[in-house]
Order: sequence, then C-alpha cells, then structure tokens
Amino acid sequence: MALAAKKNIKKVVLAYSGGLDTSAIIPWLKENYDGCEVIAFCADVGQGEDELTGIKEKAIASGASECHVVDLKEEFVKDYIYPIIKTGAVYEGQYLLGTSMARPVIAKAHVEVALKVGADAVCHGCTGKGNDQVRFESCFAALAPQLTVIAPWREWDMVSREDLLAYLAERNIPCSASLTKIYSRDANAWHISHEGGELEDPWCEPSKEVWTMTVDPQDAPDEAGKVMLSFAQGELVAVDEQPMSAYQALMYLNDKAAAHGVGRIDIVENRLVGMKSRGCYETPGGTVLMAAYKGLESLILDKESLKYRESIGHEFSHVIYDGRWFTPLAKAQLAGAATFAEQVTGDVVVKLYKGQAQVTQRRSPNSLYSEEFATFGADDVYDQKHAEGFIRLFSLSSRITALHQADSVIKKQN
Repeated sequence: MALAAKKNIKKVVLAYSGGLDTSAIIPWLKENYDGCEVIAFCADVGQGEDELTGIKEKAIASGASECHVVDLKEEFVKDYIYPIIKTGAVYEGQYLLGTSMARPVIAKAHVEVALKVGADAVCHGCTGKGNDQVRFESCFAALAPQLTVIAPWREWDMVSREDLLAYLAERNIPCSASLTKIYSRDANAWHISHEGGELEDPWCEPSKEVWTMTVDPQDAPDEAGKVMLSFAQGELVAVDEQPMSAYQALMYLNDKAAAHGVGRIDIVENRLVGMKSRGCYETPGGTVLMAAYKGLESLILDKESLKYRESIGHEFSHVIYDGRWFTPLAKAQLAGAATFAEQVTGDVVVKLYKGQAQVTQRRSPNSLYSEEFATFGADDVYDQKHAEGFIRLFSLSSRITALHQADSVIKKQN
C-alpha cells in the first residue's frame, strides 16, 4: 500500500479474536498507519464462552479504543447454515463447509460495524496462503467497496509465533499465547477445524489430542442413540418433538451426536489459492442434520428434480468454499434449492452409533413413495408386461447404434 494511502487511514475496524495474531495487529496498525484509531470487532458465531471471556479487556489492553462483540449465532444458523443445507453442498465429497459458511455472516457484521463508526478501513488477520483472505475480501468488495482493506500478513516482516511474541513483549502488551501451540483451530456453532502439528504430514495418523469436540468412536456407547428431526418446507422446526430455535436445535444435535463420536473427517482438500492442505474437522450436529435432510428429500423429490438439486449442491459447494456468497450466482443457486425445499416436510429418525449417523425412518405428507408400486407382490397398479415397451423405447438409441455398426461391418466385408 502506498505511503499516501496509509496516511489517509484514520480509523480501522479489525476482526479480532483475542489470539496472538490479532493482539499484535492492533499496535502494528497504530505504528504503521500514523497512529490511526483501531476498533476491535468480534463475531460470536458459537465458538464458545472460553474464547469470548474477557475479550473486550484484551482488545483494550492491546491498544484498541473499543471492542464490539456482536452476537451472530441465531442469524448464522438460520440465515446461512439452513439455506446451505437445502442445497446439499458438500465440498469435495466430504467437507461440510464449517469454516466457509461462517465467513459471510462475519464479514457482513464487520462491514456494518465499520460503517457505523465511520471507519476508513477494515482489517483481518488472515494469512497470505489461506482461503479466508479471499472469502473476507470478496465479501468486503461486494458490501462496501469504498473501504480500504488491510491485511498485515501480506505487509509485515514477521513470520513466526516467536516474532509475534517478541513484538508484544517489547511493547509490554500482555498476551496469554505461548510457543507451545501445536494446532491451528477454528470453531463455530457448526464445527471445529484442526490444522498444523502432525497433521502437516498426510502419512501421520491424528493423535487423540487433535479431536476436541467428539468422543472417540471406539469409546462411544455400545448402545445406539436415536434422534428425530422434524422439517417444515425445508426448515428444521423440532428435534425429538420439541420445538427449538435454529441455534438451539443445532446445539442439541451437537451434544447428542458428539457423545456417539459422529462427525469426524480427516481430509486433504484443494485450497482456493492452489495448494493442498490437510485438515481434521468435527461436525457432529451438522452431520446428523445433513443426513436427515437428504434422507427426507429422497422420499419426496422425483428422479430428475433430485438430480438437478444434487448438481446445485456440487456447484454451490465451490461457490461457498470460494467466498462468493454475495454474488448473483449464489443468489440464484440458493433460490433454486429453496424451491425444491418447499416440499421437504416430514420427520426423520437418525440412529447414532460408533461414529455413524444412519437414517432409519422417514415419513412425509409429500412422499412420492408408494408401497403398492414398490412391492414385489401381486398388485393392480402396475402391469409388469408394460415394462417391455418402455425398455425398447429407452434403449432405442443403443439398438440403432448396434444395427448401424453391424451394417458397416457387412459393407466392409463385401
């Protein structure tokens, strides 16, 4: 960034977590942007009280003039997670997009605070190698392109935890971080991710210390648990026959599923910036929710509708992973999925056992399943002789191709 631009920055809103990186960013901004005022912003997306306790005091002690903690938990689940579930989006066949889906709601609130306090710029602590820098900055561009974006990891010369700790020590700024941190983690109401440590070697099996949210499936109860989810037009409205808000329902499912070791995955994924990374994710309640929704959907959507909805899910997994929530494409895909969801009403029972979430029962007033048609016994609604004509027409192109090839062989022989 040009020196002239730096001098014009008077007030910056920083996405603040209370960790080592953002604690160092506050004094760094003030020193490198001509004593600008730094306002801390913290998004509560369900990461837990441990991460939020005393966060305002930490921000002020690091040099922020004020700290805004915004409760986004209910909005996150209802307005971001639920619509994504309707698309069926799963990135690269396994990842339930826990980090990705939280970024738009955080970025939106970040911009709202910046505009409210009259800031010139927004700042984040994302590294130059990760996906999040793209996700946040794409949202900023869509919502408030007039704001300058500052990314310290792309500007400063610090490269390690030792550098950051030394920087804070020189300025007598308190920080509870130490050199012994092994893993990089990101938590919210939907999941927790783990990177770093032994996970940087894809041949190394994750140790027990990696997992923090779920019981080891080997140690899970020997007796299966069951949970019933009730949907109305694609929205989860009750769990085990108890009406709950979106966030309450997810917390309930997290507790039940985590106790049975449900929701663990260990993957190597393709980052947006072009490199591969290895991560372990725990998404207990989300795994149950997605399984239940798809289980009910299979009862309701016809073949071609389900095929098209699945294509939306595949495409949308990349849209949300790449940080393109606030785009016309995302809006169109979400609208398409919401149309199919209008019929997704009914109840689903999911069995939880030793790390698995399996749909065992489903019912819906909109079900297209007919026992009369599906039975192998005698019935009056389906004449099996009719299948012969259907098959001849269905395979007509294959028959014509084979006949054409046979004619060509005969002509060559003659």
